[in-house]
Amino acid sequence: MEHKVRVRFAPSPTGPLHIGGVRTALYNYLFAKQNGGDFILRIEDTDQTRFVEGAEQYIIESFQWLGLKFDEGVTMGGPYGPYRQSERKHLYKDYALELVNRGKAYYAFDTPEELNAKRQEAEAQKQTFQYDCNTRNTLKNSLSLPADEVQRRLEQGEAYVIRFKFEKGEKIEFDDLIRGHISVDSSLLDDKVLYKSDGMPTYHLANIVDDRLMHITHVIRGEEWLPSCPLHVSLYRAFGWEDTMPEFAHLPLLLKPDGKGKLSKRDGDRLGFPVFPLQWHDNKSGEISSGYRESGYLPQAVVNMLALLGWNDGTEQEIFSLDELVNKFSIDRISKHGAKFDLDKAKWFNHQYLQQVSDDELAEVYQKQLQQKGINTEYQTVKQVVGLVKERCSFANELWLNSDYFFVRPEQYAEKALKKRWKEGTGAIMQTISQHLHDIEDNDWAEKAEDFLMDYIPKNELNMGQIMNCLRLSVVGDTKGPNMLDIMKVLGKQEILFRLDTAIAKINL
Repeated sequence: MEHKVRVRFAPSPTGPLHIGGVRTALYNYLFAKQNGGDFILRIEDTDQTRFVEGAEQYIIESFQWLGLKFDEGVTMGGPYGPYRQSERKHLYKDYALELVNRGKAYYAFDTPEELNAKRQEAEAQKQTFQYDCNTRNTLKNSLSLPADEVQRRLEQGEAYVIRFKFEKGEKIEFDDLIRGHISVDSSLLDDKVLYKSDGMPTYHLANIVDDRLMHITHVIRGEEWLPSCPLHVSLYRAFGWEDTMPEFAHLPLLLKPDGKGKLSKRDGDRLGFPVFPLQWHDNKSGEISSGYRESGYLPQAVVNMLALLGWNDGTEQEIFSLDELVNKFSIDRISKHGAKFDLDKAKWFNHQYLQQVSDDELAEVYQKQLQQKGINTEYQTVKQVVGLVKERCSFANELWLNSDYFFVRPEQYAEKALKKRWKEGTGAIMQTISQHLHDIEDNDWAEKAEDFLMDYIPKNELNMGQIMNCLRLSVVGDTKGPNMLDIMKVLGKQEILFRLDTAIAKINL
């Protein structure tokens, strides 16, 4: 009988969540949902020295905003809890001791100072010190010391760590769903610490034990964990759990926009884009890092963008809903190579999704923005304006930039456009046009005004482009904006004529 697919996203609460981590979680989610499986949130907080207050809540809030729902985890519990490693602390020591008893791990009594001296000694000889099958017999551990001395040290409560024991000259082989067959010589690996002197397991032990107890079937994680995978595979084998060992898939890195190295927070600061889903306040430094949410990105756009950084469905399609991504996702279409972050593409995705937001929804957002500027305008007018300008916007916070003239009369007129359009004698022509526009009855004024202009301008052998641009310049203050008829409809007869007459008087001074 096939086991139900169960995957986990297991971040450490050591600060804000990087979008590389979000992409890892997204790929886990897509894989789980496509296979009718479970998506689990586990918090790996075994390293208490790096714990950051508020980081766990930040992780949870990020996924709520993105719309990626967990089936089990710290937020909602489940049958294999607790889902926070610090609350599972009592479990790990027994597993570490079991490995010692099986001869797969050993006690090491070396102090940090002693190990540091060894490192410095090796550096002086231009070598690198590693605690491994070649050096362990010269160090203080239960493999090199007599059994009675080991017993005495333990009974006296001397500080120790438990290290994994890699055998010499063995081939550690396993298959990765993205990278294929991998083979590593055990002699090259260091005997990693599994259990620390503070009574906490290291990531390596806790991760394996928890994945086993939570029945995880697939471990989909970043390629930075690939060097640790031989240890994890060896741990499964050492415990005798190889038959239920999960399948591994190591994802390519998210790269800087120029492709040179892993995308970091500093790149975001330098190039002006967020690398975190939500804004992050660093309590220690007081520094604030930007977030996608606060920068005006829509969660669906962020999800779509991240899905395509390292995966594609083999077609030219770029816009995918979450359901479509679930249907189309497959691990064998994930690239082995790093994916370059592209800020212009991120904005493009947001633009596409912004166009799908209803005018009603955007008008609500925009009306709040206007109120903050002290502008109170009827909702229907705001909705009309949104419908006219949203295609020019990639973010909701660009609505003002593209439509301020609907709410504020121009105080000056674009110099370049004036030089190009407002010739000698233009003021007199515009005055005549203004008089005619005044005389048009109020009912359906905008349509009738447009009909008049389309008839009057050619009939009087005037330049259509020049006159219409001068009218736009008078009303908007520049030659930008949607169709002039639409602007006239929104602003109405009185406002259009007020602006036109003001412009004629100001420009002709």
